Amino acid sequence: MLGEISETTFKWLDERLSLSAVASAAGKKKVPLHKQSFWYYMGGIAMLLLAVQFLTGILLMVYYIPELSSANSSVLFINSQIDFGWFVRSMHSWGANILIFVLFAHMFSAYFMKAYRKPRELTWISGLGLLMLCFGFGFTGYLLPWDEVAFFATKIGIDIAEQVPLIGGILANLLKGGSEVGQGTLSRFFLLHVIVLPLGLFAIAGIHLLLVQLHGMSEPKSFQAQAPEKKKYEMFFPDFFMKDLMVWLLAFNVLATIVILFPWGVGPEADPFAAAPAGIKPEWYFLGMFQFLKLLPAHIGFIEGEKVGLLIFALIGGIFAAAPFIDKGENPKLSMFFDIYGLMILIGLIAFTIWGYLA
Repeated sequence: MLGEISETTFKWLDERLSLSAVASAAGKKKVPLHKQSFWYYMGGIAMLLLAVQFLTGILLMVYYIPELSSANSSVLFINSQIDFGWFVRSMHSWGANILIFVLFAHMFSAYFMKAYRKPRELTWISGLGLLMLCFGFGFTGYLLPWDEVAFFATKIGIDIAEQVPLIGGILANLLKGGSEVGQGTLSRFFLLHVIVLPLGLFAIAGIHLLLVQLHGMSEPKSFQAQAPEKKKYEMFFPDFFMKDLMVWLLAFNVLATIVILFPWGVGPEADPFAAAPAGIKPEWYFLGMFQFLKLLPAHIGFIEGEKVGLLIFALIGGIFAAAPFIDKGENPKLSMFFDIYGLMILIGLIAFTIWGYLA
């Protein structure tokens, strides 16, 4: 009897959702096996952490109040008075940082494995778009507790945004919502964090996942050069999928362990009229760029130093993003150039981030 009901239910859903076609496609998808295959798990870990961010964010919104007089106290209330509130809040904060770290690893692994080449150019661009959106989540979410460090770090971030050529002034005014960082800023950051950025994330993530399914897992050049009989694959479903689940479980347990051992605290409430505390720094994923900008003089020629720094970042990032359209695998010297270029960016990010942390 139960078998007949489940069969009828599946048939009803299959007629409307084409479940058989989805299962058939999953059954045909293969994953190449080689020395770099472990990098394929990065995308799945990122998806898991995004789900954690989404769920914990909804729970935090139940008690969070985006008002100057209540923002900090509401976060403190979550941390100290709500059952497991400290755990949910720490999962959200630690998860955001680990998510960006995993996205960096995913991006550079795809870059050095040349996974951006034809026909995956749009997969690469959409992936970079997701990383930029996560930077936006980090920047807007940092201010919401309205504590001392977040307030002054946000002021620095908006001041840097104001230096963007042509649109800097407009961008800074849109972010601040007034002449100074205040209620308008908090309201706008909250709106961006819980509505605007999530809508963009769902749209681009959907496109990214669709492109990954269409084109499958990329194969490194060393794997492609092997004789057909030496190439090894495994089925995505159920073999790789079950491994993916195990990696997700491991990643979630690592996150939960970090949260339990190092719960995320709440700083003192921001006082806009107080002097900025010594040593204010942005989050670690902005720290390398921040440290580089600090080294520039006030003016380089007739241009402000920060404007020159932002133009340098735009040029470096533009070339990095354009890699699929330049490095098509036809010119070995060009391919080597992009390998060295990516390595220099990676080393620079690590070096300036450590320098900024220790400074």
